[in-house]
Amino acid sequence: MLRAVRARVGGFPRHSGRALRARGARGIAARGQGQRRAGSVLNASGPIVQFENVGLRYGTGAETLSDLSFSLKQGGFYFLTGPSGAGKTSLLKLLYLALRPSRGLIRLFGEDIVTMPRGRLPGFRRRIGVVFQEFRLVPHLSAYDNVALPLRVSGVAEADLHHPVSEMLAWVGLADRASARPATLSGGEQQRVAIARAVIGRPELLVADEPTGNVDPDMAKRLLHLFDSLNKLGTTVVVATHDLHLLSRVQRAEMLRLDRGQLADPTGALRHPPQRPDA
Repeated sequence: MLRAVRARVGGFPRHSGRALRARGARGIAARGQGQRRAGSVLNASGPIVQFENVGLRYGTGAETLSDLSFSLKQGGFYFLTGPSGAGKTSLLKLLYLALRPSRGLIRLFGEDIVTMPRGRLPGFRRRIGVVFQEFRLVPHLSAYDNVALPLRVSGVAEADLHHPVSEMLAWVGLADRASARPATLSGGEQQRVAIARAVIGRPELLVADEPTGNVDPDMAKRLLHLFDSLNKLGTTVVVATHDLHLLSRVQRAEMLRLDRGQLADPTGALRHPPQRPDA
C-alpha cells in the first residue's frame, strides 16, 4: 500500500515519490512480483494499452465508438476529454473489461483481450483500479470495509489491513467516517471512498470516470495529487473529465479527445494539455 510521510496538510499527506517508494508496503510489492512471475508479457518500454480500429455498437444502432486506434504507454498519465455523449464512459468500459468491442483489436498488458477466454478476465480485472462515476459502493459495508475489499479479495491478511486502509481514508479526508455506511455519506464522501478503494491495491492501470465531479475544488486538487503520486510509482492513469482546470495540474500528462465516438485527431495522436502560467 501507499504509505504517507508524517507531515500532513489539511488532513491529506504531503508526500513524494521517493518517500512513497521507500515506505511502500511489502504486501503490494510481493503481489507485483507474483504478477510478473505469473507471466506478464508487458515489458517496461511497451504500451500497456493498444487499440486498433476498434468499434463499439450497442444493439443494432449506430456505433458508439468508431475506428479508434491509439496506444497508451506504461506509466503514462492521460486525460480523456470530450463533450457529453462523446463516448468517454464507453471507452473506459473497454479499458476495464466491462465490455468487449464489436470489432477491432484491443491489447491490454500485452495480451489480446478480445479473444481471451472469459475465465481469464477476472485475473486481469484485479490488475485494474476503477473509479466509477456512480461510485458502486457496497451498501451494507462501512467506508472502511469498502476500501478494504480489494485487499481482502487479493488475500491480504486481516492483521495487515488496518494500517493501509486507515491511512488511505485519512488521505482522502475521511478518517472520522470510517464506520459510516454509504447511505449516510454525502455524494462527495462516497466519491472519495470509491477513489480510496480504487487505489488501495496500487493497480497497474487506474481508470477514473469523472473522479472529481462531486467534490469541491480543493479536494479535487488533493485527489489529483493522489493520482499523480500513484502514477509516479508506475501506475498508468486514465482520467475522464469535463473539468478543464485539472488538465494542467499534471504537467507530464497527455490528452485523448473524443468527439461523437471518434478521436478528435484522426491520426490518434495524444496532445499535451495547455500549460497554466500559475500551475
